[in-house]
Amino acid sequence: MSLIGWLKGNRLVDVTAQDPLPVQQQGAITTRAADTLLVATTNMFASGAYDLLGSTATELPTLDACGQYRKLIWFYFREGAATTTYRVLARATDHNGAPLGTGWQEIVPATTLPGAANSWGRIDIPASGDGYYDQYRIVVERTSGSGYSLINKIVGVRG
Repeated sequence: MSLIGWLKGNRLVDVTAQDPLPVQQQGAITTRAADTLLVATTNMFASGAYDLLGSTATELPTLDACGQYRKLIWFYFREGAATTTYRVLARATDHNGAPLGTGWQEIVPATTLPGAANSWGRIDIPASGDGYYDQYRIVVERTSGSGYSLINKIVGVRG
């Protein structure tokens, strides 16, 4: 005989494997979905600032159609230890995909890319809160040291 029982219909039932305690869900169960948005190797041998795709065209986005993602997660592997800075720019677009205005909003100013040679790193974009921008431009620049390859993967997180 069980020491715990519950009322099933109009009778008291002992808790057993065949008659477990009933449970009631409170609130929705949320799941997060993630999509790979970019996998690219950036050649950090060249001088100057360019995006993760190697583009110096300042109006071109690195990532487009990102409005459904609350956060981007940038994973990278540094093959070299040269001092490198990164900036993250963002903007919204209209229903046709055209930017709402000229230029970009800087959401991360020039910041040193963390990590030593042959190390992994992760950067959340934005670092706190939610993003939901339509386009992002991630700009990197080697400011000192020898050239190297920067291997990147960016994942968009929904929900």
